[in-house]
Amino acid sequence: MNDKQILQAMSGLMAGMFVAILAGTVVANALPRIIADLGASQSSYTWVVTAELLAMTATVPLWGKLSDLYNQKMLLQLSLSLFVVGSLVAGFSHDVGLLIFSRVVQGIGAGGLTALAQVVMAAIIPPRRLGKYAGIFGAVFAVGTVAGPLIGGVLVDTSWLGWRWCFFIGVPFALLGIILLQRTLKLPTVRREVTIDYLGAFLIVAGVCALLIWTSLAGNSFDWASWQTAALTLTGAALLLAAVFVEARAKDPVIPLSIFRNRTVTLTTVASLFVGVAMFAGTVFLSQYFQIALGKSPTVAGLMSLPMIGGLLVSSTVAGQLISRTGKWKGYLVAGGVTMTVGLALLSTIGADTHFGLLSLYMAILGIGVGMLMQNLVLAAQNDVPAQDLGTATSVLSFFRSLGGTVGVSVLGAILANRVASEMTKGLGDAGIAPEGGGHAVPDMTQLPDALRPIVENAYGVATGDLFLISAPFAVVALIVVLFIKEKPLKTTSGMERRLAEAEAGAESGAGVDLAKDGSGDEGTGGAPVADKEPAGR
Repeated sequence: MNDKQILQAMSGLMAGMFVAILAGTVVANALPRIIADLGASQSSYTWVVTAELLAMTATVPLWGKLSDLYNQKMLLQLSLSLFVVGSLVAGFSHDVGLLIFSRVVQGIGAGGLTALAQVVMAAIIPPRRLGKYAGIFGAVFAVGTVAGPLIGGVLVDTSWLGWRWCFFIGVPFALLGIILLQRTLKLPTVRREVTIDYLGAFLIVAGVCALLIWTSLAGNSFDWASWQTAALTLTGAALLLAAVFVEARAKDPVIPLSIFRNRTVTLTTVASLFVGVAMFAGTVFLSQYFQIALGKSPTVAGLMSLPMIGGLLVSSTVAGQLISRTGKWKGYLVAGGVTMTVGLALLSTIGADTHFGLLSLYMAILGIGVGMLMQNLVLAAQNDVPAQDLGTATSVLSFFRSLGGTVGVSVLGAILANRVASEMTKGLGDAGIAPEGGGHAVPDMTQLPDALRPIVENAYGVATGDLFLISAPFAVVALIVVLFIKEKPLKTTSGMERRLAEAEAGAESGAGVDLAKDGSGDEGTGGAPVADKEPAGR
């Protein structure tokens, strides 16, 4: 496939990824207003974020496994359809319970987009050329991340629109993605005898959800040391142990345990887990910091995130181009780990009186580090597995990155709420003001008396700095793990070319594998020939 054919095939993928990113970022600056409007608490604030991450995390391995068995274009369109349903329900929500449910539906769709977009990229683009196109995806990621908070802020500040349009606005992009995928993406389906591991899928989802619900509620709804903690952790651990037992014996497991025999997959998975903790947990509360600690409007808060997104855009694009040109990738992982650690350490020093110039520099450093790490960990793993395991390997990395982010957001959300409450109590005591109940509610800064504003601003400033301080050690662990990844030459054939070659080899050996078209009349975009393919595992 030439560059034009690849870009055409990627157009629907980029629209889908833009939608998934928009779902998370467009509500970032709107959440303080949404939670205040619905009369919810800090715990609910965290749950609106966590619910989508939890659903996405739990379903990513399932989507990845399905991509190895069924037509990937159909699965992508199904993901986008679920996103549309979730967005419409969220937009019409009148209580925080229904809003959280709608975020779960959005998360299931986002889980499919997160896993499948990268799988399809690896299927149609050789690893040696993937860095350049990963840079394009990095640009889409950056645009979506920049546009989301800005759009959300403008919608919230526009009286005749309001925060509900933060959910409605993604629907046209999702529908456009469905249409573009139908017209531009043509992939052959490799059909083989399969059995669906329903029991393994259930145990994995149930076990992960039990642990994530524990980390989300502990510290708010019940104490960390309580019978609820014991019940949820023991239940989650028992379900996951049962899942390991089932997966080891299943004919077609959701997560083949054999994939972890590959050193690169194991190390990139561990690194992705800790990158998720540092990245998601460290940045998800920045918007709240801008609006409450610094007293900015939702629109201004969106503009203030530009330095971090600019750093991510530049580093991911430049690193991708250089990797495609030189074939060398490990140096960028190491540099990304160092830079991300430094950025988090610097951000741990912020408070309510931090100058925006310094804050911008710190955010840019963090963005540069994340940009060099995030996509290139996936590239390293995809380059080192057989084509038939591309979907599984990609989804495993996405799963553990989302798992780290979800646990991080849940735990740090509880820490933030308690830290804010203690700082508020201290500040009110110093000012001679008697504290009132409801200390965990997210304040509406436009309604606060002038005497309370500096106390609230200081409390959120101190608490947010502490979150970055807690996140920094996780970035250090990710850096240490990256140092042990062995650099291997990037393959020059795409995943689909290798997959077809493996299927042909299986057919010749009587393995019963057959190639089927996706109904479009072409075996693949651009009609790539099957002959002369690189042997699997090379």
